Amino acid sequence: MAEGIEDGQAMDAKRFAALADAYGGDLRRWPEAEREAARAFVSSEAGQAISRQADTLDALLDSYSVQHPGKALHGSILRAADRHLVQRRRHRFWWLGLGLAGIGLAGAVAGLALVSIVTPEAGSDHYVLDANVTAFGDAGPDAENGEESL
Repeated sequence: MAEGIEDGQAMDAKRFAALADAYGGDLRRWPEAEREAARAFVSSEAGQAISRQADTLDALLDSYSVQHPGKALHGSILRAADRHLVQRRRHRFWWLGLGLAGIGLAGAVAGLALVSIVTPEAGSDHYVLDANVTAFGDAGPDAENGEESL
């Protein structure tokens, strides 16, 4: 491959071609350490052929230009971006509402669990209310008449 440039040895064709592919035919764009050896090699026949190919590629790349987008393309891009933003806002609002509903449901479940844990269990000695019970006592047919017993 490349010989030591510091020793003043010449550059080979393989190294020159690799550098020409990477940096182009203009030696001013090459790394400073490679320029002196490249100037010596470019005077050879192989160096001139590689340099011509690199210069041709540089000319093609330099002549390429991108046309500016038309107003129709610009407008369609802006409309698409606006639609995307509106949809994104709707989705964000929908997820926010769903999150709030989930929080409310979680609170209801937590409250129900708390009430069922904290509320004491009804014992069997409690009096069960039925249709014949009033605030003054049992009004059923089997109940004793309070006035008669006085």
